[in-house]
Amino acid sequence: MIRALNLAERGRLNAHPNPLVGCVVARGPRVLAEGWHDRFGGDHAEVAALRRAGSRARGATLYVTLEPCSRWGKTPPCTDAVKAAGVRRVVIGARDPSLRGGGVAVLKRAGLRVDSGLHQREVLRQNAAFFKKVKTGLPYVVVKMAQTLDGKTASRTGASRWITGVRARALGHRLRAQSDAVMVGGETVRRDNPGLTSHGRGPDPLRVVLSSSLQFSPRAAVFAQGAPTWVLTGDSSPAARKKSLERRGAQILSFRSTGGRIRLKEAFRALARRGVSRILVEGGGRTAAAVLEEKLADEAYVFLAPSFLGGVGAPTGVAGRGWPRPAAGPRLKDVGVNRLGDDVLIHGYF
Repeated sequence: MIRALNLAERGRLNAHPNPLVGCVVARGPRVLAEGWHDRFGGDHAEVAALRRAGSRARGATLYVTLEPCSRWGKTPPCTDAVKAAGVRRVVIGARDPSLRGGGVAVLKRAGLRVDSGLHQREVLRQNAAFFKKVKTGLPYVVVKMAQTLDGKTASRTGASRWITGVRARALGHRLRAQSDAVMVGGETVRRDNPGLTSHGRGPDPLRVVLSSSLQFSPRAAVFAQGAPTWVLTGDSSPAARKKSLERRGAQILSFRSTGGRIRLKEAFRALARRGVSRILVEGGGRTAAAVLEEKLADEAYVFLAPSFLGGVGAPTGVAGRGWPRPAAGPRLKDVGVNRLGDDVLIHGYF
């Protein structure tokens, strides 16, 4: 199953909106064939592995990270292929909540032995975005920030390139490629003028700008040709600015706002309905604060550079209202710490 988990990662950039799935066909300790879901619309992991195994699969055990599908989609049900191959036993990492047990039921009715829950925790984490969207209707939210040791994300003059080194920035670009959408606030568009591309690390994500005032240029890099750009704004935002952004190709999504703040949960639910399963929130400080204050974040990558910037009023990683005491603020668990050149990455889950 650990091997199947590793195989599943090979579809990380292209399997969306399907989950990552890996599969191993074995007889005792001997591996007969392997497969994974490589891209959306392509063979599912079970089908790929069974095709490679051929007649050797008869009487063997199939290990698959996620419950085989039992209904038609872009491809036939995987349960049909499993039954036809003549495998004796199926071992599943985790059940698929979208199937409501249908895959397991089909296999058991066909007389196969089915066991589930092997390395379930790892499978759930590997497909956290898929599971969250199915169960809650909300996308999986990753917060990413790069800051100095004194918490600054830019200098007092607004300069932020570059706080971290090459390796940290390369990982940030990979995180973009692994996400359906990357989101920043209007202040970041004004101050940094980011393009929000993956810099060749994979497919460019949908670009999302969160802003009530729309006080940024329609000529900003985020509106350049390439991946589409959506602007999340309030229902009372300036109509003229909306039209100027639409002329640049941006799609405007308006939501109810309270005190000038968009109801982010409502906005994120709308993004999920439009196919977004995983959002990378890159900033700035007010945007990160809004996501954390509404308890929408699931995971965080914080890059720390071994430097100081100081400056009263210089941008920080998280702004907003803040929390009244240390115990009240959001806290990461399962924390990992890694060196990336001279920088330090702190990674964890909410």
